[in-house]
Amino acid sequence: MLTVNRQQKIMKPEDIAGVLTELFKADSVNEVEPGSWQIQTPEFRLLVILSEDSNWLRVLLPIIPIQQAASFLEQFLEANFDDTQEVRYALQSGVIWGVFHHNRESLLAEDFRNAILRLVTLHQAGLNNVFGKLIESRIRQIITAAKLQGQSLEATMQTLERFYAEGVMGEMDSSQAGQGDTLAAWRYQLERLWSEVQP
Repeated sequence: MLTVNRQQKIMKPEDIAGVLTELFKADSVNEVEPGSWQIQTPEFRLLVILSEDSNWLRVLLPIIPIQQAASFLEQFLEANFDDTQEVRYALQSGVIWGVFHHNRESLLAEDFRNAILRLVTLHQAGLNNVFGKLIESRIRQIITAAKLQGQSLEATMQTLERFYAEGVMGEMDSSQAGQGDTLAAWRYQLERLWSEVQP
C-alpha cells in the first residue's frame, strides 16, 4: 500500500477510482461497471459499489466462509459493538464479510481511505481476534466456576492439567515441550484474569 495525501474532501463518484489507485497498485483496481470497482490482490478481493442514485457507497471484503466461522458468531457481533469502529462484520451468501456503508454525500475522502484500511486489517486478522475473545470468555467461565467452588488459582490450574491429561479438554501435544507450552499459556491467562473475575 502507498502513503496517501491526506486531504479533507467530500467524496464525489469520480474521486473513488483515484483514491483506490492511491491505496493500491493501479493494475489492481478494475472498474467492473460504472459505479462498481474491484480491487484484486494476491491476499484479497475488495469490492466498492455505489448505489444506483450514487448517494450510498458500500465497501465489501470477504473475510471467511461461515463454515469456518460458525463457532464465533457471538464474538463477531461483540467485535461489531466494541472493536470494529466504522466497519462491521456481516453475513451474506455463506460468507462473513467486512462491510463499510456510508452516505456518499457526507463521506470524506480520508474516512473512505481509513475504512478501506480497517477492512484490510480485519481480513488480515481473520479469526485470530475473535478466537482470542472466545478463549478469554471460556477462561473467565472457568475462573467463575472455580471461585464459586472456593478453589484457589493453583487448584484451578491443577484441575485443568488433570483434564488435559485425561483428554477432557482435547488432545494435548504429545511432546513434553508442547504440553509445557499449552499449560504455560493456560497459566498465563488464568493469572492475568484471576483478579478481574468476580463471581
